[in-house]
Amino acid sequence: MYIKKILVAIAIIGLAVAAYFAYYIYGAMLKPNTAFNNEEAYVYVPTNAKYADVREQLVPLLKDIDKFDALADRKKYSTNIKAGRFVVKKDMSNNDIINSIRSKNIPLKIAFNNQERIEDLAGRIAFQIEADSLSLLKSMTNPEFLNKNGFTKETALAMYIPNSYEVYWNTSANGFRDKMLKEYNRFWNKSRLAKAEKLNLSPIDVIALAAIVHKETAKVDERPRVAGVYLNRIRKGMPLQADPTVIYAVKKESGDFNRVIKRVLYKDLETDSKYNTYKYGGIPPGPIFMPDVSAIDAVLNEEKHNYYYFVANVKNFGYHKFAKTLSQHNANRQEYVRWINKQGVNR
Repeated sequence: MYIKKILVAIAIIGLAVAAYFAYYIYGAMLKPNTAFNNEEAYVYVPTNAKYADVREQLVPLLKDIDKFDALADRKKYSTNIKAGRFVVKKDMSNNDIINSIRSKNIPLKIAFNNQERIEDLAGRIAFQIEADSLSLLKSMTNPEFLNKNGFTKETALAMYIPNSYEVYWNTSANGFRDKMLKEYNRFWNKSRLAKAEKLNLSPIDVIALAAIVHKETAKVDERPRVAGVYLNRIRKGMPLQADPTVIYAVKKESGDFNRVIKRVLYKDLETDSKYNTYKYGGIPPGPIFMPDVSAIDAVLNEEKHNYYYFVANVKNFGYHKFAKTLSQHNANRQEYVRWINKQGVNR
């Protein structure tokens, strides 16, 4: 009888211990432990981060950080941190959270377009991934990389085709740059390369010319016609005489790219810069801007015509009047000059 009581007591204690252990396991591992109302939250873990860095981000997201700490130690997460962008979903348990931030690095979509300089692009990308703008700029302008892949400091911007791309948040500066080189080579497929060759232009020349086309007109449907004007000029050996290149040259010479120049003055045409297509013939030494794909394809698929001149159409804003002769162009230009003078635009 005595032994039986002992066995019963042991059994009761065992059940109590098991119940406590089960409760502990449920509380520490399986019980929902999120404290936010949104469906999900993201945790960004920097390269070489310590557990304290991760914990700092988790504190406002969790109801009981102490239980999370205990499980993180037990599962050895606190000594094996992984960098990346991770999701914590509403009502996740500590166990699910650890599994997520340990091994489920989620890529994100980055986007960029219409940057004027490689420095601007580096700054835009730095807002979207872990790498800072200085390391990105250093990587993008690395002389060895540029030379190996057929670029120069002046043409480096041409390698970045405006679009949205999927990358990991913790992608390094070199990793981002190398991915963009692959995307550049993918963009320049056999069809586009054949069209560029037919124009006697390199891909970089096409992009440099597309940058001018993009700046000249925001109307996508007009870009092939504008591209045709410049290609006609190139074929005839005429200077491009593109106002956007003069504006870029003035900004570059002054070092002030924040300037807003709405009107090109005669004195601007004397700016001694290879980017000034009034003073120097041919395509500028590099793109003055990051053109949209529509502008690049407009050059590759130019509209065939006999126009050599164009000026803003004051009766159809956004579009231009095109001319085959200089006399016709001068008449169109006088109409534009009268209009802009009435607007009081001096600079």
